[in-house]
Amino acid sequence: MLMEKKLKILIVESRFYSEISDQLLLGAKKELESENISFEIVSVPGALEIAQAMNIIISNNVNSSKQVGYDGFIALGCVIRGETSHYDYVCSESIRWLNYLSIKNNLCLGNGILTCENIEQANNRAHVDKGNKGGSAAKATLALVKIKKTYRIR
Repeated sequence: MLMEKKLKILIVESRFYSEISDQLLLGAKKELESENISFEIVSVPGALEIAQAMNIIISNNVNSSKQVGYDGFIALGCVIRGETSHYDYVCSESIRWLNYLSIKNNLCLGNGILTCENIEQANNRAHVDKGNKGGSAAKATLALVKIKKTYRIR
């Protein structure tokens, strides 16, 4: 009987709003730990750096059969509207590049980047006892991993 290998997930989290990031990460970790799934965490300064970090890691972790060294990926971060258009660019570009990476590389990617009007909204969405969007991003990743395994997609 073949043993199925333990899943390995990469979490890339932005630390720009550290209190929000802590809650997002806690939610994701709780979800993965409840399923006995191993994970690694990479921290970056802001939301725009999440896709860049994933791309670097993916590029350096592809084995000879063109498979990435992780079964799934979770992006965690928070962007809060300010007084300039910077918010709009960060939101659209971070999401666009994550979608591009996931489609180009056939990745199972749960997006837990919050895009909020204010810190109160962010807290309500991030906190594990409220919106728990970190946990939701982990669940999305695991759902995609299941689909990928079901259809035996590399």
